[in-house]
Order: sequence, then structure tokens, then C-alpha cells
Amino acid sequence: MKYKGIIFDLDGVICHTDRFHYAAWKALADRLNTPFDEEINQRLRGVSRMESLDIVLEQCPRSFTQEEKEELAEEKNSNYRKFLTGMTPSDMTEDTKETLVKLRVEGIKLAVGSSSKNAQYILERMGAEGFFDGVCDGTQIAHSKPHPEVFLKAAQILGIVPEKCLVVEDAFSGYEAACAAGMDCAAVGGGLWESKAKYRLEKLSDLLEIVL
Repeated sequence: MKYKGIIFDLDGVICHTDRFHYAAWKALADRLNTPFDEEINQRLRGVSRMESLDIVLEQCPRSFTQEEKEELAEEKNSNYRKFLTGMTPSDMTEDTKETLVKLRVEGIKLAVGSSSKNAQYILERMGAEGFFDGVCDGTQIAHSKPHPEVFLKAAQILGIVPEKCLVVEDAFSGYEAACAAGMDCAAVGGGLWESKAKYRLEKLSDLLEIVL
């Protein structure tokens, strides 16, 4: 078996919380009277919360101290977590659930590698914790993607060397992080960068043909 472990990005791969992120950033931007639209939102994919905030504030009519920025980031996260309370197990598709079960039955170790500091909470809301042997998220890393730290730590949690791990990603920064970690990448989501990845997935169950 070529891969002994699979490391999944969370948002956009296991589930989709884009609408919650957008609503939370939009609420903050509207309060600050700064523009925010889908084009700006696309630039936030795979980027840490503080880096995302800097992008959101690029056209803001006023500047902020670092302390104020941290308060704004917390305001956005508070809004986001309120939206997340509406998540249920139905936010993970049957195709995803069945794929994860089949991979585990075959003895492949599974982990989540996400820059989000809300990853554990999202997994709990979906009742998905039991699908994974480990989780590495934004609370455990110093560097966001495209830095490879999150994937290297996830591999360490699984006890598997990087070259035996496959990363599943929906963002170019995640693909870059996988490459930097010395891992192959399977791409989902329809981005233009997907041609760079070793594999392209139309749906998560396509993984089964690759790894089994």
C-alpha cells in the first residue's frame, strides 16, 4: 500500500463552512464600513485568521493597533462560532462518511490538518471525531499554510513518515504546504491550481481508487 496515512484539510474537504466564514467577515466589514465581497473572500482560503483580517482591512478608512486587530479577529471568530452552532452531522455528506469508514476498515490512518482554531469544535458539531486518529489544528501550530508545519505535525501524531502520507486539499496554499512537507497531494474543489496536484478528485470516494 503506497500510503499509510491520509491527512485531510477540514473546510472544503470534509465539510463546507464557507457560508459561515463569509457571513462573519461580512458582518465585521459592514460594521467597520469597509468593502467585502466574494472576490476578497476568495483570497482568504487557507489563510490564518490574522492574515485574513489584514486582507479584509486593506481598504478600511482607518488603521488599527495590533491590540485592536486582535479584538477584531476575536469579534469575527465569535460571530463565526455562533453560526457554527447550526452545524449538524448532516453537514458531512454520505459519500464522505462512507469513504472515511472504508479507509479505516482497510487500516489506513486518518488525520485532520487544518489551520482553523475551530477544527475540534466543527468535528464535534458534526459528530465526526471518531473518524480520525488525530487532529492537528490552528491551536497547535505557529505557522499557517503554505508552511508545512500542520501536515508534518499531523503525520507525527499518526506516527507515519511524511512520504507515506497523502494530503487532501481544496486550496493552493494547502497544496504548497503538502509539497513543502514532502507529501503527495490530492486536490478537490475545482481550483485552477489542481493540475499541479498528483491526483484530482471529483468526489472524496475517488480516493478509494488511489489508495486501495
